Amino acid sequence: MSLAGTTAAPHFERLAFKVKRTYATLAADGLSANLKLGPDEQDFKCAVAPDIFEAIPNRWGRQGWTTIDLSRATVDDVAAALAMAHAHALPRPRA
Repeated sequence: MSLAGTTAAPHFERLAFKVKRTYATLAADGLSANLKLGPDEQDFKCAVAPDIFEAIPNRWGRQGWTTIDLSRATVDDVAAALAMAHAHALPRPRA
């Protein structure tokens, strides 16, 4: 909630965090979250820390949606991944 413009609202059985678009959802048990990353970011995170990050195994995953295991992630892992996801949810500047 400390990222600029973020609001939270229920999203099915999860809690969604959004600015203009949803960029993260938190599982009801608080053990994992799904983050919307760019394809290159997703590939990098999943390659470097496969015990923490995993692409969602469906069309959502092919769009960059990535699960983070919060029980294995450090505070820095979570902060960096949330910052990436948040940047994609911001309104795009007008040309």
